[in-house]
Amino acid sequence: MKYGIVVFPSKKLQDLANSYRKRYDPHHALIPPHITLKNAFELKDEDVKSVSDELHAIAKDSSPFTLNIRKVSSFSPVNNTIYLKVDPVEELVSLHDKLHAGNGFLSDNREYNFVPHITIGQKLSDDEHSDVLGSIKMLNVAHEESVDRFHLLYQLEDGMWTVYETFRLGKEC
Repeated sequence: MKYGIVVFPSKKLQDLANSYRKRYDPHHALIPPHITLKNAFELKDEDVKSVSDELHAIAKDSSPFTLNIRKVSSFSPVNNTIYLKVDPVEELVSLHDKLHAGNGFLSDNREYNFVPHITIGQKLSDDEHSDVLGSIKMLNVAHEESVDRFHLLYQLEDGMWTVYETFRLGKEC
């Protein structure tokens, strides 16, 4: 089965992202707005418990962090994805690195460098990307919130993602 690890932002930020995703992201119905910490990976049912134990240890050893968004950006010319840029604070980068340090499930499966973001548009034509990015970049985006958890998701047969387990960050959890 396919699994992934994400941070879900607050409802307020999800509502903002969804106001664009409904129009510009063909995946908007499959998963809520999120920050991907670990891309999709395959996992056998019998391995889920040991992965969950590893994630609890990582969560306990990681600190809550402040999620800051100050602008809209794009991965162009690599691809035509438009996103809300998340400041790469030390705690977030550290958590990401811990989820890619090791063997087996925690092996480094990164395709790209970690650029924390919340996708608001993807799979756009070049012209549409240019038009949408130009208009959205004029927005005054300023958002800040605290994050104290991350989630292990799994993918259903219809392509939708759902939460398998939630992990709270910090030693007191």
